[in-house]
Amino acid sequence: MSLSLTLACLWALVANVLAMTPSRDNHWRNAYILIAIGIPIVGYVTVQHGHWTGLLVLAAGCSVLRWPVIYLGRWLRRGMRQSKGPAE
Repeated sequence: MSLSLTLACLWALVANVLAMTPSRDNHWRNAYILIAIGIPIVGYVTVQHGHWTGLLVLAAGCSVLRWPVIYLGRWLRRGMRQSKGPAE
């Protein structure tokens, strides 16, 4: 297995272990750290193995960090609704 896929599997293992530990802030601090580490790993996997494998690793990361993704989607939808002005 290549280094990039090994790092992605290690990231997933660490993410699952962190999810099992108690947290006072509902794991948001862990999520920010995992996102900051995970984005370069997804890029590295994409460079080494192509777009489809990169998308598969990205989907796996989004399934682990589903609440930050849900809140991002809500924030983007709210921003799109507010940016639409009255039709003239």
